[in-house]
Amino acid sequence: MYHQVLAPVAGSPLLSALCAAVPLLTLFVLLGAFRVKAHVAALVSLLLALCLAVLVWGMPLSQGLSGAAEGGFYGLFPILWILVNALWIYRLTEITGWSEVMRRSIHLISPDQRVQGVLIAFCFGALIEALAGFGTPVAISTVMLIAMGIAPLRAATVALVANTAPVAFGSMGVPLTTLAGVTGLPVDALGAMAGRQTPVIAVFIPLVLVFLVDGRRGVRQTWPVAVVAGLTFALAQFLAANFIGVEVTDIVAGVVALVAVLGFLRVWRPGTVRRGIPVPVAADGSAAGPAPGPAESPAGGPAGDTETDAGTRLGEIGKGSALLAFAPYLIIIALFALTQLGPIKEWLTSHGTVRFTWPGLNVVSPGGAPASAMVFKLEHLKAAGTTLLVAGLITAALHRVNPARAARAYGATLHRLRWTVVTVTSVLALAWVMNLSGQTATLGTALARTGALFALLSPIIGWVGVAVTGSDTSANSLFGVLQVTAAHETGLSPVLLAAANSTGGVLGKMISPQNLAVAAAAIGMAGGESAVFRRVIGWSLGLTALFALFVYLQSTPVLSWMTV
Repeated sequence: MYHQVLAPVAGSPLLSALCAAVPLLTLFVLLGAFRVKAHVAALVSLLLALCLAVLVWGMPLSQGLSGAAEGGFYGLFPILWILVNALWIYRLTEITGWSEVMRRSIHLISPDQRVQGVLIAFCFGALIEALAGFGTPVAISTVMLIAMGIAPLRAATVALVANTAPVAFGSMGVPLTTLAGVTGLPVDALGAMAGRQTPVIAVFIPLVLVFLVDGRRGVRQTWPVAVVAGLTFALAQFLAANFIGVEVTDIVAGVVALVAVLGFLRVWRPGTVRRGIPVPVAADGSAAGPAPGPAESPAGGPAGDTETDAGTRLGEIGKGSALLAFAPYLIIIALFALTQLGPIKEWLTSHGTVRFTWPGLNVVSPGGAPASAMVFKLEHLKAAGTTLLVAGLITAALHRVNPARAARAYGATLHRLRWTVVTVTSVLALAWVMNLSGQTATLGTALARTGALFALLSPIIGWVGVAVTGSDTSANSLFGVLQVTAAHETGLSPVLLAAANSTGGVLGKMISPQNLAVAAAAIGMAGGESAVFRRVIGWSLGLTALFALFVYLQSTPVLSWMTV
């Protein structure tokens, strides 16, 4: 048996916490400062965490290796199982040409790249996050934005920043239901509290997106549509989280925002249109070359697209063709909705869930309780990746892709993601080693000693958790109990701090190595994650600092009226 200790370095919580932070700091420094490839940085950090676990925390090497294996397997299933199947579906639309029809349909809604960024990355991305999560919206949004003519690196940045506001309620509310399970707090209370925090982020994200696409000029010229998207999403998210339920919050918010933007675009469009030239797609699904520079023209003016051309293409596409182009995503939504129906959900859970103790592990927490990470839950039928696989098979049949061609497309997708697989499995192995050895608990416990100021650090802890694991669900599992314990010790609201762990964590997702690897793979820059990291780290840190101040004010009389 391995018994976790909180202060192994000279009995000092501070020194122990600084030591526990070494693998994380190494990971981010290698990515940001030295531009090391993500899979190399992840492997180095994993090795450091293993050495610390064995030499400092006293964990048996065999258990450290077993924990790393469990984390790596979790990276394969469910995370990479989701990602591979999601990108395979998009690849099917590429090889059949339906992605081009979809691009033209979006182009007819608005030819402006800034508006397309809001529609695709924010509204549509929120719907994908609501259903699948685990990097899927980043992968799909990125390739769609590139196809619209947005430069690959910029497209990845936009998709990563957009994948913030919906994350706490993503995957049908799994992060919050998991948080309720580990803390014992009511899920409705946690959802209501999160619904009074994440909308504050959502209001500003569309403005950030148009800034990323076109700088200050983009904000000046397209702020009305960004404000409509942000406000309607935020309002719908607040109402759904407080009065409907966490499972459907993002679906409601995404649909409301999408409908609102589409309706608004019928009566408004930017005075100057920033148009993109679609990027040709290579055989492996990546951009065949750098995106051409955008063209600008007055609204309705001919910059590579005249009103006559648009009308001709509209006739060519037709409603039926547009429906077929969007069919894969409609199929995904329909299948996920079906899997949430009572009898079907119960059948999938009862027949498709296997729980077992991971071999080679015998770990107890500092309090003597068995570590929850020792039990692995394999949901092979209910998994989002399985649903996506079924959606891909239906898509192949609908678009008349023969089995051999579909299999080749799947193989090409796997080949394209080969380094992403190494990165994701290594980072999840790192997270599991830190969690099982007690390094994560040491970090969190040291931060909890700040008293009332812990409310300021609470979302930062969630940020660290998501930055490391790439999952708001995992971060809630890691730090949920810590947040509640600290709340009781400091006299703060447990619901406020637990919810802040989840909502603060969403801002760490854009810099998590898994999401960076997903984005880099989507733009054909596998191994170039450091370039993407440098684009988003400033936004992640800045937004987290502002959000931490907001949560702190919620713990004081200034904004306490907002709490549950």
